Amino acid sequence: MNKVILMGRLGKDPELRALINGGNICSFTLATSKKYIDKSGNKQEKTEWHNCQCWNKLAETASKYLKKGSQVLLEGEINYESYDKNGEKKYITKINCTGLDFVGAKQESQQQSNKIESSPVPYNQQQDYPPSMDEDDLPF
Repeated sequence: MNKVILMGRLGKDPELRALINGGNICSFTLATSKKYIDKSGNKQEKTEWHNCQCWNKLAETASKYLKKGSQVLLEGEINYESYDKNGEKKYITKINCTGLDFVGAKQESQQQSNKIESSPVPYNQQQDYPPSMDEDDLPF
């Protein structure tokens, strides 16, 4: 099973892009924080940054209602990717979102339910999640 649940705030406005196959992808960064007390008794906070992406209808909804600083609870799958840059192999971890909850204060423009989910079709049966990508589709 590959499932992750994160709650945090967006680090920048979401970016919606149209794909060649007619679908959409929305990318954003999510900051999650952990507060703790170190061995010296000092309060500390550690922030982790996650690269997140939503597909198709969920992508459109996320780009419409989310903005930098929005607090969300997301559910998804961890995806590890690699690519070559200048002959050096690079690795990136992304979260493929399958559901979002708006956690912070409701935005005035939001008229829909707080819960947004993608299709309940299992991952291996979905034809467009995530879509097969060519090198030309990669964002780097």
